[in-house]
Amino acid sequence: MSRNVISGRHATAIAGSIEEAVQSGKISSGSRLPPIRELAQTLRVSPVTVAAAYRLLRTRGLASGNGRRGTALHATAASVPIAVHAPGHHLRDLATGNPDPAFLPSLATALRSVTLDNRLYGGPLELPALVAFAAAEFERDGIASGPVAVTSGSLDAIERLLREATRPGDRVAVEDPTFPALLDLLVSLGLVPAPVAVDDEGPQPEPLERVVSGKVPAIVLSSRAQNPFGAAITSRRANDVRRALRRRPHSLLIEIDDSAPVSGAAPITLTRGRDRWAVVRSTSKWLGPDLRVAIITGDATTIGRLQRRQAVSVRWVSHLLQSLTLALWSDPSSGRLLARAAETYTQRRTALIETLATHGIRAHGQSGFNVWIPVREETAAVQALADRGWAVAAGERFRLHSPPAIRVTTSALLPAEAAHFAADLAALRQRTSVPA
Repeated sequence: MSRNVISGRHATAIAGSIEEAVQSGKISSGSRLPPIRELAQTLRVSPVTVAAAYRLLRTRGLASGNGRRGTALHATAASVPIAVHAPGHHLRDLATGNPDPAFLPSLATALRSVTLDNRLYGGPLELPALVAFAAAEFERDGIASGPVAVTSGSLDAIERLLREATRPGDRVAVEDPTFPALLDLLVSLGLVPAPVAVDDEGPQPEPLERVVSGKVPAIVLSSRAQNPFGAAITSRRANDVRRALRRRPHSLLIEIDDSAPVSGAAPITLTRGRDRWAVVRSTSKWLGPDLRVAIITGDATTIGRLQRRQAVSVRWVSHLLQSLTLALWSDPSSGRLLARAAETYTQRRTALIETLATHGIRAHGQSGFNVWIPVREETAAVQALADRGWAVAAGERFRLHSPPAIRVTTSALLPAEAAHFAADLAALRQRTSVPA
C-alpha cells in the first residue's frame, strides 16, 4: 500500500484520508494498513494518534483488527454488491430468497380487523396482546419464559443486541456460510466474524469449540432453515453444541429462528441453561417481508438492554404494524395456510435435492426453502445458468472460508421445473465441469 495517500496530523484527519482513499479506489479492499509505528514515523505524529485513527476506522466499519496480522481494510457494506447477476424479466428468479406469495396470509383481510386508533407518546413500546401471543408461541416451542420485545425485523434486533454485547474489534462467532446482511452488519459495527462451519445438522461442534476457545462476546447461530445452507439442528447436534458453548457461559447467544412455522423442522433451541441469550423470530418469511416485524425473547438483562437502546432511537415499532402482525399470526386460517406452506416448501425443496442426486449432484437443504449446491466456479455457474433462463445467487456473498457454491430458492419452484433445472445443471457439469 502506498503511504502517499494517507495524510493528516490528528486522528480524524488520518482516518478521513484513508476513508477517502478506500472510496476512490486508491486503496483496495483487503489491503492492510501500515503498522502503527511505521505510519506514525511517516506522518511525524505520535503512535497514539495513529492508533486512535485506526480505532475510528474500525468503529466506522471500514477496518478490522486481526491481532499480529495488523489492521485490514474492507469496503463499506453499502458498496458491496448483493448479487452477481440481478434477475431480469426473462429469467426464472431462484435468487432473491422470497417466500411464495401464494402462502402469505391476506393483508387486506387482516387490515379489516385491525383497530385504527391513534397511538400517542408515552404508551408501551410493545402491543400487550402481541407480546402475550408471542410468549405463548415461544413457550410452545420449548423456549424458556422471558420478556418479549418487538423490533423492525430480525437484523434490527441483532444490531441492537450486538451493540450492547460487543465493542469494535471484537470477534463474533457466526455460521459459515451465513446470510450477507449479517456479515454486512458486522462490518458496519467494526466487528470481526469468526466463522463456524455448518453441515446439515447445524454448526459443527469442533469448529465451534475452536472459535469459542478465544474471546467471543457474542455468538450468532440459527436453529433451523439456516440461510443459505438450510441446516436444521438435531437433538444430537444440539447437545454437542451446548457442550461447546459452555466454554463461553457469559457470551451472548443470539439464536435466529426466522422461518419458524414454515421451516419444516421441529423447534430445538440452544439457549437452555444460558445466562445471556436471545431468540430472534422474524415474521418476514411467513407473514410478508414488508411487515418488518420481529419478536424477540431472552433473559431479562439482555431484553432490557435492547429495549433501552430502542427507546432512545426509533422509540417503538408502529402499533399499526404490530396489530396487523397479531391479526395475521393469530388467525386460525393463517395457521392452516402456514401449515400447508411448510408442507409445500418441504416437497419443493426435497424434489430439487432428490432430482439433483439422480444426476450425481449433492445439495444441502434440510429445512426452509433454500438449497445450497457446491460448485467449482461460482461466477461461471451463475452465468451459465442465466444463459439457460435461471437466476441463482452466487455463494461468494454468503461465505467466509467455506467452499464455493450457489444458493437456489425453491419456495415457488414446481417439481417439473426442478427436474428441468437439475437437467440443465447436470448438462453444464458435463460440458464445462462447473459443479463440483
